[in-house]
Amino acid sequence: MNLIARCTDDPKRERILDGAMKVFLAYGFARTTMDDIARSAEVSRPALYLQFRNKADIFRAIGACVLEQSLEGARQGLAEDGTFGERMMTALDRALFGLIETIDQSAHGQEILDMENKIAADIIAEWRDGLTTIVEAAVADEAARTHADLEGQGLSARGLAEILLDGLEGMRMRGLCGKPAIEGARRLVRILEISMAAAQPGRG
Repeated sequence: MNLIARCTDDPKRERILDGAMKVFLAYGFARTTMDDIARSAEVSRPALYLQFRNKADIFRAIGACVLEQSLEGARQGLAEDGTFGERMMTALDRALFGLIETIDQSAHGQEILDMENKIAADIIAEWRDGLTTIVEAAVADEAARTHADLEGQGLSARGLAEILLDGLEGMRMRGLCGKPAIEGARRLVRILEISMAAAQPGRG
């Protein structure tokens, strides 16, 4: 899939980011040169440097673009029909699983993740906060719909959202991917459903 689609209104910038993404995945960050990116994007070196100072700037731009699309995918997934659990899994699939699969398929996936933490940590932190806020809103909406008293159970929509995201991050750190990660996510979402059910009137 094209992770850069609809990222920018500038076709040349989109072509550069898409081309750079391909060579970063193929060669890793360290081995990729500005010449590689220019060739992949089919632009001249001068045209490339008019847009970006160096490959770190390009890498950050890709990160910002891809992670914003991740957030939009989560919003769209939660806006669809279905139960809370179904909508949340759709949101996670669009926000995370496809992206993780793309990175994991690269022989340089771990290097790319390491570089994200080194030169794009602020972008990742902003994305994590954004995704937590989106999940928090979904939990709050579901709790209101079912009249669940989260506070009465010592819970909060923000706290449940953080439990989900912390759990997903923990699975990632353990190296879980593919079906095991999806099943783990499904269990975490089930924990949120059980917590909200226990907070409904007459329950708990």
